[in-house]
Amino acid sequence: MMYLPQASLLFLNTFLFICGEVIQGNCVHHSTDSSVINTIEDVSNAKDESKSNDTVYKEDCEESCDVKITREEKHFMCRNLQNSIVSYTRSTKKLLRNMMDEQQTSLDYLSSQVNELMNRVLLLTTEVLRKQLDPLPHRPVQSHGLDCTEIKETIGSVTKTPSGLYIIYPEGSSYPFEVMCDMDYRGGGWTVIQKRVDGVTDFQRLWCDYLDGFGDLLGEFWLGLKKIFYIVNQKNASFMLHIALESEDDTFAYASYDNFWLEDETRFFKMHLGRYSGNAGDGFRGFRKEDDQNTMPFSTSDVDNDGCHPVCLVGGRSVKSCSRFSNNTGWWFSQCGLANLNGIHRFPGKLVSTGIQWGTWTKNNSPVRIKSVSMKIRRTYNPYFK
Repeated sequence: MMYLPQASLLFLNTFLFICGEVIQGNCVHHSTDSSVINTIEDVSNAKDESKSNDTVYKEDCEESCDVKITREEKHFMCRNLQNSIVSYTRSTKKLLRNMMDEQQTSLDYLSSQVNELMNRVLLLTTEVLRKQLDPLPHRPVQSHGLDCTEIKETIGSVTKTPSGLYIIYPEGSSYPFEVMCDMDYRGGGWTVIQKRVDGVTDFQRLWCDYLDGFGDLLGEFWLGLKKIFYIVNQKNASFMLHIALESEDDTFAYASYDNFWLEDETRFFKMHLGRYSGNAGDGFRGFRKEDDQNTMPFSTSDVDNDGCHPVCLVGGRSVKSCSRFSNNTGWWFSQCGLANLNGIHRFPGKLVSTGIQWGTWTKNNSPVRIKSVSMKIRRTYNPYFK
């Protein structure tokens, strides 16, 4: 309900006073005994009177009234007052609407600010909790070494060496680079070369990306074929490859290979593996001769070295490119084979044609669905400790 302010009531009283005089005729009467209805009837009857009677009435009125105001003037004043009241009422309503709109706009702005502050609080809370739960340092430790094993054996003899980011400078490399060092698992000294956790990092990459590396060393990443080559091809040293697997139902398995090394870029980083040990099965060599991925060069969707000439038969399907069949991911394919730890991340409950694969890890005669995996290498012979 709309209530008029005091100024509007003043306008209305003035309107009724003057317009009441207009209705009563040309004279200003101040009688308190007349009703509005009788006045209206008198005016209606006055309109029907003859011109002569009206003249007589005016003459009589002039004798009894001190102020003379014509009918036209009174009607003019009445119309002006009426228009003023209508205009003032409209402007008042408009003013109230504008005030309400401004208040609503202010409330919306305050609400958005509150929501933004709440989101920031949640982000800060998450960051604080993550820092409390994450034992890994977020900045590289400024300690150079040939690899994580050499750093562990050098620094670890003096003090405890934490897991985290370190800077290494392998023999043969023209530049130092950061790596993630696992200093806790099985005595530490592991250089992590690949890690899959939650599918945030895209592994559907071309040759140049797999060559130089990609991802976040604190999350999911591929270290890079060149960097892996520099680490495992150092003089007077050999390296073990350890693969840790976790299934969607939170079970664990592993596969280890000694004497792991790569050939150079001209041979597309052909992989060489030694003896296998573990409980996940020898996924690199598989069950059949054609599954053997050992001594195979690396392949991507734009650099095909998978041995499918012209096609491979995979699960009854003709495949021209194992990388493309595996969602454009890169790996040491051999007529596709049973292992591809760089396959597209498979989310729980979501069916895809391929995923992170280690075909020799089975349960009830079916391959286990893999949720996360890491590949790490460690020096097995160090010339400084003969």
